[in-house]
Amino acid sequence: MRQVVLDTETTGLEVRQGHRLIEIACLEMVERRLTGRRYQTYLNPDRAIDEGARQVTGIEDDFLLDKPRFADVVGEFLAFIEGAELIIHNAAFDLAFLNAELARLPGDPGTIGDRCSVLDTLAMARERYPGQRNSLDALCKRLGVDNSARELHGGLIDCQLLADVYIAMTSGQVALDLGFEKASEEQQTVVVAPVVLSRRPRILRAGPEELAAHEKRLDGLDKSAGGTSLWRREAAATV
Repeated sequence: MRQVVLDTETTGLEVRQGHRLIEIACLEMVERRLTGRRYQTYLNPDRAIDEGARQVTGIEDDFLLDKPRFADVVGEFLAFIEGAELIIHNAAFDLAFLNAELARLPGDPGTIGDRCSVLDTLAMARERYPGQRNSLDALCKRLGVDNSARELHGGLIDCQLLADVYIAMTSGQVALDLGFEKASEEQQTVVVAPVVLSRRPRILRAGPEELAAHEKRLDGLDKSAGGTSLWRREAAATV
């Protein structure tokens, strides 16, 4: 499954007041793993940035003067997201700005929803953690995702954090393929020859850094579960 984690930055909060996009950032995931493919561009909005948005993003008006306009990059942007499931935190906000930019173009370019499905991680978090703060920073803290490098809002770093948050939030919903499920009729195979090992398999053991990273991830799962996660309970039962 191909997914694209998407984030935008804007000149202000209200698209109905004529505010515009100033940055689009995307990271590609396939089968829940980041592929290294990314799309990022700053945009000239042809208007001033609100002071509040400037403080949040650190982007200045002068920095955007020589940047392309949305019409200049729309082709490559749409090609990058085409057919993917978009993962967006507070999707209504980003989609409103993207669709407003598309509506300004000549012809009938349609909407983002014509090209992609959308998964809103804010809606997912509100359902899972009702009555709690569900901003990206709050979710990072709750799920054990390190956001110490996020001093300002920026497209790519927010996409990276959102990808980590999404994986942490959904890791309990995904069945690990450990070979325990009964194969379907289509998947059944016949072993026609025994497997012979000519030498003892080499055992690779986790190092201190890998063990520390594993424990940190389990801490995040414990927070998400509101107690001891199934993984730790199973591990304790086998000791």
